[in-house]
Amino acid sequence: MKGSQIYDAGNFDVIVVGAGHSGCEAALASARMGMNSLILTMSLDSVALMPCNPAIGGTGKGHLVREIDALGGEMGKNIDKTFIQSRMLNTSKGPAVHSLRAQADKNKYSYSMKEILESEKNVTLKQGEVTGFLVKERKVTGIITRTGARFNAKTVILCTGTYLRGKIYIGEVNYWGGPNGLSPAMYLTEHLEEYGIKVRRFKTGTPARIHMDSINFSKMDIQPGDKDIVPFSFMNENLTKDQVPCYLTYTNLETHKIIMNNLSRSPMYTGHMESTGPRYCPSIEDKVVRFSDKNRHQIFVEPEGLDTKEMYVQGMSTTLPSEVQIKMLRTVEGLENVEIMREAYAIEYDCIDPTTLKRSLEHKEIEGLFFAGQVNGSSGYEEAAAQGIIAGINASLKLQNKEPLILDRSQAYIGVLIDDLVTKGTNEPYRMMTSRCEYRLTLRQDNADLRLTEIGHSVGLAAKKRYEKMITKREGIEKELERLSNVKITPTDEVNSYLKELGSSPMKKPTSLYELIKRPELSYDNLHTIDKDRDNLLKDVKIQVEIQIKYEGYIDKQMKQIEQFKKLEGKKLSKKLDYSIIKGLRLEARQKLDKMKPESVGQASRISGVSPSDINVLLVYLEQQRRLKSRGEKDD
Repeated sequence: MKGSQIYDAGNFDVIVVGAGHSGCEAALASARMGMNSLILTMSLDSVALMPCNPAIGGTGKGHLVREIDALGGEMGKNIDKTFIQSRMLNTSKGPAVHSLRAQADKNKYSYSMKEILESEKNVTLKQGEVTGFLVKERKVTGIITRTGARFNAKTVILCTGTYLRGKIYIGEVNYWGGPNGLSPAMYLTEHLEEYGIKVRRFKTGTPARIHMDSINFSKMDIQPGDKDIVPFSFMNENLTKDQVPCYLTYTNLETHKIIMNNLSRSPMYTGHMESTGPRYCPSIEDKVVRFSDKNRHQIFVEPEGLDTKEMYVQGMSTTLPSEVQIKMLRTVEGLENVEIMREAYAIEYDCIDPTTLKRSLEHKEIEGLFFAGQVNGSSGYEEAAAQGIIAGINASLKLQNKEPLILDRSQAYIGVLIDDLVTKGTNEPYRMMTSRCEYRLTLRQDNADLRLTEIGHSVGLAAKKRYEKMITKREGIEKELERLSNVKITPTDEVNSYLKELGSSPMKKPTSLYELIKRPELSYDNLHTIDKDRDNLLKDVKIQVEIQIKYEGYIDKQMKQIEQFKKLEGKKLSKKLDYSIIKGLRLEARQKLDKMKPESVGQASRISGVSPSDINVLLVYLEQQRRLKSRGEKDD
C-alpha cells in the first residue's frame, strides 16, 4: 500500500493485532504477566464483539471457558457480569458432558471487556488497521499500520478473526466487508503471502436479527434459565439475577418449500462461494437439503440484550436474498408478522494453515510471530479465546527465555483444540465438541480449576487469591473423601428403613459412607440423615466428592489410558531428525513427518497419513539409536 509515511510510534514487548475474543485474552494474559502490551483493533467499537450468536459456552465450549478462567483469563468473569440467562446443558447425561451456556447482553459484554482492557496497567488499546509486520532474519520486529505508524516489538500475535479480505454474501449481492457492517482488512493477507505463509478461504454465516415487537411469543415454547445459577468463573460462588427467557419454535413444510424454490439464488448453491463453511453449524438451506426427511427444524429466538429489541434467530443462518428471508421467516409459527432489523449473511475470509504453527502457536518459520483464533481455522468465541490466552502466555514466556506452556490432550480441552489444529489441521472451521476429547471423563468442566489453576499460577497469570482458593477446595475434597471412607454405618432397623425409603437395598454389615454413595440410587445429599458428622461443605466440594466416588472405576481406567498416552508424548523427536533414512517408513509418512516436524512420537501418531505401523517403525528406530548412544557412552 502506498502513500503513508512511516514513523516510529512506540516500543512494546507484545503486540496483539485484533481485539476480538482471542485478542482480548492474549493482551490481558501478556499484560498480567508483566509485559508492556499493545492491542490494535480496526474499530474501538468492536472490542469483544459478538457478531454471531450472543452467547458464551455450550456443549464442549463451556469446558473451554472454564479452563480459560482457571488459567487466569477474563471470559468467564465477564460473562458472569453480563449474562441475561444461564442454563446447564446435557444434565440428563453424565458429568463429563455437562456444559454451561449463558445468553449474553452482547453490548454490555463488549463494553465491559473494553473497560477491562482500558484499565489494565500494562495494556495500550488503540484503533488502527495493521497492514504488515516487520521481520529481520526470520524474526518478527514489529508491525506497520495503514497510517504509517511503526510499532516495535519482539513478539506479535495475529488475532484477525474474520476480517482478512472479508466478503459479505446475501443472495446475488456480494461486497467486501467485515462482520456486523464493519470494514474488512484488505492489506495484511498480501503481506502474509510475501513471507510464504499460505492463506486459504473459509466462510461462516449468521442469521437475521428481528424486532421483538413483531413476534407472537404466545405461539412459542418458553425456554427459561436455570433456577440455580452456576457461575462460569471459579472466583464466583453464588450468582443471583433476574433472567430473561428464550423461545423455541419450528420451521415447517411451507418454510422448506420456499427454501427449495430459491436454492438457485443462494450463492452457496450457485457456485459463487467456493470457500469451506462450518459443517457443524449449517445454514437452513443445508439442513433442508441434507435432512429432506425431516418436516421441521428447531428455531430458538433469543434476546441480544436488555437495552435492545433485536432478537437472534438461532438455527436460521442463510445466504438467501433479503426478500426470500422475510418470506421464509413469516412461515414460522410466531413469526407471521416478523420484521427484520438486520439481514442474515455469510462472510468469506482468509485464514492460515494451522499446521505451520508449533503447539505454542508460534509460527515454525518466523520467530516471535504467533497466531490465535479464527485466523487459525477455528470457529467460535470460546475457541478463539482459548487460543488467545495460550498465545499471550507463550509470547510472554518467550520474552522471559522460558519454555512455552504446552497443554496436552490429557490435561485440557484447550490442549485438544490446539493439538487438533496444529497436528491434524482442519478443512473446515473447527468447532470444539466433547466427542473430540478422548479423556473427557477426567477433563470435566467442573474440575478445570483443579487441573489448571496451579499451571496458570506457575507461569505468573492466575492470581494468588485464585490459587489459594483452589488449594482450599482441593484439601477440602481430600479431607472429605478420607472421612467418608472411615465413617462406618451400622445396619440398624432405622438405617435400613431409611435406605428402603430411598429405593436402596438394606445393609447386612457395617458399610462406609464412601461405599454407600457408590450406589446409583444414593447421593451425598440424601444420606444426610444417617451421616451425623458431616460438615457444611461448599457446593463445589460436594460435587467433586460425589463424582469422584461414583465414577471411581471409570476414572481409574481413564488414568491408566492417560499413562500410556504420556509415555508416547514423553518420547521426544528432534527437529533435525532425518526421516528419509528410517527404513520401513512409508513414503507418505516420511513426507508428512518431515513437513510437520512433530515434537513427540505421540504427536506424530496423530498426523494424518502416519499409520500405527509407521509409529512402530519409528519406536524401533528410536530404541536402536538409544542403544547405540548408550554403547558409545560406555566405550568412552
